[in-house]
Amino acid sequence: MNIGKKAVLALVLASVLSFAPKSVIFAEDGAAPAYTQKDINEQLVMALLWMQTSAEYRELCYQAFNMAAMVVDKAVASAKAGDKPLAVVSDLDEALLDNSAFDAGLVGRDAAYSGKAWTEWEKAAQALAIPGAVDFVKYAASKKVEVFYVTNRDQAGFEGTLKNLATLGFPFADEKHLFVSSGSSNKQPRFDQVGKDYSIIAYIGDNANDTPMGSYHKSMKDRNALVDQNKDKFGAAYIVIPNPSYGDWESAIVDGYFKLPPADMSAARKSMLKGWVPSQP
Repeated sequence: MNIGKKAVLALVLASVLSFAPKSVIFAEDGAAPAYTQKDINEQLVMALLWMQTSAEYRELCYQAFNMAAMVVDKAVASAKAGDKPLAVVSDLDEALLDNSAFDAGLVGRDAAYSGKAWTEWEKAAQALAIPGAVDFVKYAASKKVEVFYVTNRDQAGFEGTLKNLATLGFPFADEKHLFVSSGSSNKQPRFDQVGKDYSIIAYIGDNANDTPMGSYHKSMKDRNALVDQNKDKFGAAYIVIPNPSYGDWESAIVDGYFKLPPADMSAARKSMLKGWVPSQP
């Protein structure tokens, strides 16, 4: 992190703490109470509320899967004898599976995401389906288009994930079509593996890394530049499902983001906002 970024974070943090509500719990020197993980979890509330309750979230999901169905129709209509079989590659979490209950379980608690808790969630197989997801995968299957689930869930949650998919009614809930992480969250090798035997007509996901744009481990600036360079592919080869609650976009805002203490993490988030304040209150 350069000096400029450190200075911005320090200024934002100082501003935030100066307006913090009073508490009966203070440090011996009279400083404001510590900003904890419980405090930063509160910042999830609006995003999760929107995902779980709003008509607009459902609209965007249905819109995405309607476009995906049109991609399938176009590809099937133009397929020729001797071509590779057609396939769609899709992420799972927040693309086909709704895990917002897991994130909402952090609200009000001084607890952060952990691999142990996430594995327990995977094994519980309680994720819901994203609106329109099951119908789309069934539609693709009816057109002889296979769907491969390329996810960064790992082997520990493999059986639970298959159970969850099958319970929700997703076709292709089998070992052939589920590609979990084997140690790296870079999906490109798994995309390439599917592409050896299939013609991939669309990628579905909630993260830029769910496409073959090359955004893995890139900076915020580079990620946005790659999206601009590939703008004609969205709604066609790339189908995006909205997810404001988490993603690689978050860690890209500043180097070492996930190593920051909660107060600095909050300050880093706020330092990226472009705001306007009226001249008169």
